[in-house]
Amino acid sequence: MIALKSQREIDGMQAAGNILAGLFHELATYIKPGMTTWDIDHFSYQYIIDHDATPGELNFEGYKYSTCVSVNDMVCHGCPSKDILIHDGDLIKVDTVIDYHGYLSDACHAFVAGTASPAVQKLMDVTLKALYLGIDQAVVGNRIGDIGFAIQDYAENQMGYGVVREYIGHGIGPTMHEEPDVPHYGKAGHGTRLKAGMTITIEPMINIGDWRCGDPADDGWTIRTLDGSLSCQYEHTLVVTDDGPKILTSVDPVMDAPYLLK
Repeated sequence: MIALKSQREIDGMQAAGNILAGLFHELATYIKPGMTTWDIDHFSYQYIIDHDATPGELNFEGYKYSTCVSVNDMVCHGCPSKDILIHDGDLIKVDTVIDYHGYLSDACHAFVAGTASPAVQKLMDVTLKALYLGIDQAVVGNRIGDIGFAIQDYAENQMGYGVVREYIGHGIGPTMHEEPDVPHYGKAGHGTRLKAGMTITIEPMINIGDWRCGDPADDGWTIRTLDGSLSCQYEHTLVVTDDGPKILTSVDPVMDAPYLLK
């Protein structure tokens, strides 16, 4: 069952999203070569707690961390570790959920430690554009397949990259994962019809190489590309409204201006 959110719920999710966006702004200057992924998680935990919120991922289904920090060929669910040292040029994806007094927002942002190579920068640019092409389709009357088709057509057919199939977006609030599923591939005109009040995440994971992923690592969580190629992810939580999609986790108010709640 898909729950349509009230204005009160949307406002609460927006407050959670504002905290999440603030965290990403801080991480943009915090992440540097020489630190570990555990340092990023510790910093994030403290930021979230200091803003009167809690990390939604901490203890979720046994997960022991406040964030997922996935480096280079890690697709998602990277477990922070004191043993994973960050080097110059590494592609870092930080994915987390903010729980602000029971209201949730979920987002992922990609960062580069030091200087990005041309290949990394292009992958980041393509993934971010794919996200916004998907958001463009999140309008009343469209279907879930329109979102996935827009992302897949651009990333695979036009750019030659691979769109991960195994891990997808989802409905959110008041629990972390709700209906509907939001794949980043699919057929236009197919799937659940979008209605005003639906809150979903769109979170394409784009690989430079093959779209397939390997099995979870020994930690039970970390996922890597099957062929060892680089992977990137961006994610927003948004609400479908009669006036179009509205982003609740904006990191860049200039870029996101057409999608922000007025």
